[in-house]
Amino acid sequence: MVPFGYASGDSEDSRDKHNGRGKDEDEDDEASEHISWYVLFVASLSAIGGFLFGYDTGIISGAMLFIQEEFALDTLQVEFVVGATTLGAIFGGLGAGFLSDRLGRRPVTLLSSIVFLAGALMMALAPGYGLLLTGRLVVGFGVGLASMVVPTYISEVSPKQYRGQLVTMNVLMITGGQLIAYCMSAALSNADHGWRIMFGLAAVPPIIQLIGMPFLPESPRYLLRRRRGTPSENRAAARRVLYRTTAVDPVDRELLAIEHAAEQTAGATYADLLLDPHHRRSLMVACGLQAFQQLSGFNTAMYYAASILRMSGFRDKQSAVGFSILVAGTNMLMTIVAIRYVDRVGRRRILLYTVAVTALALLLLGLAFAFLLGMQPYQADCYSYARCGACVADDRCAYAQDRCLPRNRVLLPDTAAGPLDSTLPQGSLQCAEAEVGSWLALAALLLYVAAYALGLGNVPWLIQSELFPLALRGRAGGLATSVNWVCNLAVAVSFLSLTHAITAAGTFWLYGGIVLVAWWFVWRCVPETAGRTLEELGGRHHRRSRRPTQMVADENAV
Repeated sequence: MVPFGYASGDSEDSRDKHNGRGKDEDEDDEASEHISWYVLFVASLSAIGGFLFGYDTGIISGAMLFIQEEFALDTLQVEFVVGATTLGAIFGGLGAGFLSDRLGRRPVTLLSSIVFLAGALMMALAPGYGLLLTGRLVVGFGVGLASMVVPTYISEVSPKQYRGQLVTMNVLMITGGQLIAYCMSAALSNADHGWRIMFGLAAVPPIIQLIGMPFLPESPRYLLRRRRGTPSENRAAARRVLYRTTAVDPVDRELLAIEHAAEQTAGATYADLLLDPHHRRSLMVACGLQAFQQLSGFNTAMYYAASILRMSGFRDKQSAVGFSILVAGTNMLMTIVAIRYVDRVGRRRILLYTVAVTALALLLLGLAFAFLLGMQPYQADCYSYARCGACVADDRCAYAQDRCLPRNRVLLPDTAAGPLDSTLPQGSLQCAEAEVGSWLALAALLLYVAAYALGLGNVPWLIQSELFPLALRGRAGGLATSVNWVCNLAVAVSFLSLTHAITAAGTFWLYGGIVLVAWWFVWRCVPETAGRTLEELGGRHHRRSRRPTQMVADENAV
């Protein structure tokens, strides 16, 4: 089967021959290109935005356990605090698309650092629920800016044969930020006002990025279309950046290809994304992948990792946070693996393999929770729970005398017994069957995280930065990023409510069903983009053949 709506056209050999270039010549050029230390520096410094993205979305998992007690938050308020970052990111993603096309990639990266710094200080100093929620919204706006502009910027300064690895480096920084967040949660779990320190530490990376910003160049592709300065000045600036980032001399052939592609889409607007059939299909692919990335439910494992593990039988807060570190470490490790193979194996093939494994892992995770908690949804009172696991998963209840009772009606092991307590039955928050089921849930969760990190965790950001022509890349990326965060918000604010309504097992099976649809979408619609220049991929003119197998640029596009 082949990607729907994308044309096959000529083979790579025939396209090269048509353009007066042989395949051997291209291979010689690529062999001479190498990933320079300067490119690594530029990608790493800009990817600090990805680190902040990961840290600020990951720290809430551990901090929320302590904030909920200190501010006496109910379930709805918890979901709003968790989801506020995502709400802010929706607007940040939309704004990043417009601003990066108007002002440039570099100024938007600078703006995201300033927003991150302000939001971190607001959260760390919050005296109550209101300012905490506002700080999460502000940080979310910064997350939205960074999540769109950083992969776009890195893709535009990267040599084509290393583009996948360098853009995935941003995802590695995201997962690294999440891992550091969980480590900080564990280290500060017993500290006075530990959650404030957790949030305050988020102010350090944006300061580092602000110091390094003068050393970041503007994207050469943006330089060729910006309105400031004369065309000759912008062309000279773009040529200098291309030379430093590709280490190839001459760079004039690539410069001409970029200029030609920019001329083809000069004056393009948002309407072109919907009216032009090729751009509409590309937008469908980018938005579809971003939607499935979130609707797979993965970020519930990040936002609520500690809560999920407590639900599965790891009752101690510190133990739950410790296992969250293992989850984040798995995510980061498998992202490193993805960096190695994303250019070699190809984006589409990696997705087909890993999305199938992700669906299997969600099935196993649902089975583990069905074994632990049963299929009984959230009950109005403790007496209605039939299974021990479902009983102790409810913070109101404990298991005593083979039935579920309110916690204020039992004597728990860590409760000091007084004279009035001597008549209360001895209660427990542990179940006999929990040990095996808890480890099964942890193993399924790790498999889920590993498969996701290899595919859906990074490929949508990469493909989004590749599919569109220069004049539309920022706008299209902004729309796709906003779709990502809208779906992220829907999952974040509904997760606890879904577990109450259809049980934890039913929730993960629902996510698994969505992932199966995602596999069909990849198989039917997603093209291969590895090994092509951005100008080949984003060329406006494409033609169809009788057998659509992959998206290729029209022979006149470069």
